[in-house]
Amino acid sequence: QVSELVQFLLVKDQKKIPIKRADMLKNVIREYRDAYSEIVNKAGKTLQEVFGLQLVEIDSKRHTYILINNLPRAEGRYLCRDEEKEKMGLLLIILSFIFMKGNSVKDSALWEFLHLLQVNPGKQHQVFGDVRKLVTEEFVKQKYLEIIPIPLTDPPESKYQWGPRAEKEISKKDVLNAVAKIQGKDPTFWASQYSEAEA
Repeated sequence: QVSELVQFLLVKDQKKIPIKRADMLKNVIREYRDAYSEIVNKAGKTLQEVFGLQLVEIDSKRHTYILINNLPRAEGRYLCRDEEKEKMGLLLIILSFIFMKGNSVKDSALWEFLHLLQVNPGKQHQVFGDVRKLVTEEFVKQKYLEIIPIPLTDPPESKYQWGPRAEKEISKKDVLNAVAKIQGKDPTFWASQYSEAEA
């Protein structure tokens, strides 16, 4: 059961979509329901030792889990498959923008910012494909981003902030150092972000 669960989690993680306890029970653990915790703990240990991945529960009410990369990483370089690298690059740019703007940005500000980078939500991008879909569906489903509707706005507006996977997987210190490098400034230049990143 343990090795089956490890494979199941690795396959599920390819899409970076959170894994529900119900799916683990239904597809893998089945009649060994009583040993659920033991099986999950052992699978978690195997993932950690063999793949450098950590099984983390991100929602204890709905019992959803994600795998996060635990291998030591070079500053600002995240371990991922080649075709994912560009997407992760875009994601890191978006997360940096959100962090530097005080941890939440209006959707209009985000699209404006991407527009400046020649990444237009309305157009098909040669690397990212449908950018709007990538940001509003894929990154949200993967729990890297969260979209929160802003009440009483007409037309309706929403804001973006870091999702639970980003909080667990990406260090704000790395993000701040990367931004500082790009801007040629010391990270302490941004006092509130600096104190948050060091916390």
